[in-house]
Amino acid sequence: MKTDIDLGILYSRSGTYSALSEALWLGAMEAIEVVNMAPEIGFAFRPVERDPGGDVQRYAPLCADILASTRARHIIGCVTSSSRKEVIPALDKAGATLWYNVPYEGFETSARVVYSHACTNQNILPILSWAMREYGTAAFLIGSNYIWGWETCRFARHQVEAAGGKVFGERFLPLGDEDVAGLIKEIEVTRPRFILNSLVGASSYAFLRAYRALGARDAYFLPETCPVLSCNLTEAELPLLGAAAEGLIAVGPSFSDQVQLAGRGSSLELTAYRSVLTLAAVLSDMSVEEQAGPFDDFIAEHGANYGIDPATHHCTLDVKIAQVRNGTFDVLADWRDIRPDPYMTRPMRHPQLDGPRLSVVRA
Repeated sequence: MKTDIDLGILYSRSGTYSALSEALWLGAMEAIEVVNMAPEIGFAFRPVERDPGGDVQRYAPLCADILASTRARHIIGCVTSSSRKEVIPALDKAGATLWYNVPYEGFETSARVVYSHACTNQNILPILSWAMREYGTAAFLIGSNYIWGWETCRFARHQVEAAGGKVFGERFLPLGDEDVAGLIKEIEVTRPRFILNSLVGASSYAFLRAYRALGARDAYFLPETCPVLSCNLTEAELPLLGAAAEGLIAVGPSFSDQVQLAGRGSSLELTAYRSVLTLAAVLSDMSVEEQAGPFDDFIAEHGANYGIDPATHHCTLDVKIAQVRNGTFDVLADWRDIRPDPYMTRPMRHPQLDGPRLSVVRA
């Protein structure tokens, strides 16, 4: 007989970014099934699910409810940086851990969080460096009006200006806002070399559809000349975008090279899947005494054995840059086993580009 271990699942499967949450939920539930069916693992995860509905104010009380009403001390969940920050006080109070499986803006470390997806040197830095080499240093920055958008654009502005480039605009929309006409008009007038899109969910979809329409009436805004870059768009959202995603350039730890029904095979699904399996491996390796102690103490001593940096709780990941072509991602550049540097203080951990900078110049 296996011992049951409660495992919190905190994803908004409804609301403006439900497509991302669904991919994450699928990955987590697939891994739970694997753990529960494995005869060599002496326990089974019992998922305890809550759905905040995309409302940031519901994350903290629902997280606290999981921790107070069950024996769960680990939660797989949260999609936005705002929601992640909201739940940390509840995790602190209970001595619990969040496994966060979404790319984020970096510049954070918490003993209560395992950051399983990409941070600053694994997402924003490589795609900006690559784009400035390939297209030039004139950028337009857009984002959702919360932490992810603010910090991504702040870092991008610093990198572009440090390279001698110019930011033609930096604009934000409320989360879920689909009124993108002003953004499109300003981009059309300023004519940058690339756009960094840090919009989330419905806002991003509306922008990409409108930008494709702009490219149809003005060839300067085709992907070959002025592409849209993303640090967070994956296969999970391609079915919602269809042709509007063509030419988009994204960065992530993995990309599927096949058309996947309902966006299956995204790095979000894969990262959530791996997080659950990693947690199972960690719990299997812990002694009774270690299981009774703080989880962050165990990670501090043994985290490197599981690909988790003991100092920052971030994970070592591959880094790939890929472009949507005919409905799937084609990889354009990749680096293996890039160790995390969320505070950008360890240049030796930063992906390096080979060859000279080649700017695209077209009439």
